[in-house]
Amino acid sequence: MTLTVFRIILFIISAVGISFVIPITAALFYHEYSALPAFLIPMAASLVMGLLSLVFFRKKKSQLSIRSSFAAVALAWVSASIFGALPLYFSGAIPSFTDALFESVSGFTTTGATILPEIESLPRSINLWRCLSHWIGGMGIVALTVALMPVLGVGGFQLIKAETTGPEKGKFTPKVTTTAKILWFIYLGMTAVQTLLLKMAGMDFIDALCHAFSTLSTGGFSPRNASIGSYNSAAVDWICFLFMFLAGINFTLYFYLFTGNFNEIKCNSELKAYIGINAICIAVITFTQSGYYGGFFKALRFSAFQTASIMTSTGFSTADYTTWSSAGQIVILMLLFIGGMSGSTSGGIKVIRWVILYKQMKNEMLKMIHPHGIFSVRLNQRAGRKDVVFSVAAFFFMYFSLVIITTFFGALSGMDVLTSFSGALTMVGNTGPAFGSLGPSNNYSWLAAPIKWWYSIAMIAGRLELFTIFIFFTPAYWKK
Repeated sequence: MTLTVFRIILFIISAVGISFVIPITAALFYHEYSALPAFLIPMAASLVMGLLSLVFFRKKKSQLSIRSSFAAVALAWVSASIFGALPLYFSGAIPSFTDALFESVSGFTTTGATILPEIESLPRSINLWRCLSHWIGGMGIVALTVALMPVLGVGGFQLIKAETTGPEKGKFTPKVTTTAKILWFIYLGMTAVQTLLLKMAGMDFIDALCHAFSTLSTGGFSPRNASIGSYNSAAVDWICFLFMFLAGINFTLYFYLFTGNFNEIKCNSELKAYIGINAICIAVITFTQSGYYGGFFKALRFSAFQTASIMTSTGFSTADYTTWSSAGQIVILMLLFIGGMSGSTSGGIKVIRWVILYKQMKNEMLKMIHPHGIFSVRLNQRAGRKDVVFSVAAFFFMYFSLVIITTFFGALSGMDVLTSFSGALTMVGNTGPAFGSLGPSNNYSWLAAPIKWWYSIAMIAGRLELFTIFIFFTPAYWKK
């Protein structure tokens, strides 16, 4: 069992190392030769690890137990984050390893919180790696490995279940490797389309690619100090809005779309709620900010962008929403609690969990009126499992427990209440910008090292939806 987990970790480190080919190519193209060793040395080490795992473990195929699946996924994310920090640290772009690790964790978990006060002065290959780490982590490090390495043969579905977001988890093809490959092909295709559109809107190729990586992963890193706002382009804003909105949708629905299974899309309860919440929030912010922006259409542009950015946990900014009216800021704060759809690249609590709680609330009121009635939570026009409600309740308890603990640690480090609380929400929800001293016009560089380490743990826990991390603190996990 231990060897199997070790083998998976080596494969994942190798996959991350191979992805260094992309920033290495950029470094060569832009003559950034001083940055090459920062990528080449870790890449060579990762390839050696991958080769050793193939040579020594090629005949050792076994199924993972449930316990080992959780351990493999948690260790995979920690290992990938540490390994991904090496180019940032070795290149000198981030001299502190604590800061480099924070940036790497923020990248892979698609949080988008940066410690870099000056981004545009970095080598373009380093900025490309920051955004690429988003893209790899967006669909899932383990999902990528399962898709590329069917030779593993070690219970891929258990790994996917431990990593995938949302309470409803499954596969839409008989083989989990086929499912993972289809999702990655859809992801890759959407990234290519957005890159092309951004290039047509005036970005150069590397900037377009970086922002496509960050948008489809709902990450938020940008090679520009002022993020998307630096382009001051309505076309760029609307393209990014569209793809942020699309990235917040369950990617399984795209498979149903391409295969003509429209009924699964039409009756999807979460999709209806996701569209409705976006529409209502955009309308409210547009109405409250029309005077601020001097007109309806300009207010619509900025409200739509920020609504999609915060709800999907992307974290891009075209405006400093902390200067908006109180009503507009309240809507943004509420969106930090919601998130995108399950099975998307978004962070946050997820729309489906709010839908389940809302339907259960209605059922409880109906039971008060009809004490002998039998009511069930109906999802997608079908009766849902009763245990889903209990699972969602447990998730909410863990989610807000971690938010409260993280808020307390933030307060201990010297933050004010608003900054501590909103910072905790953005770390656990993988959103990025918060309020107060961690607002969209600020960064995380000023935080003390201990809080950066805790925030890194909170980001990984949030990306793995808490259960995968919290389970290690239960005595039952360690009992044989």
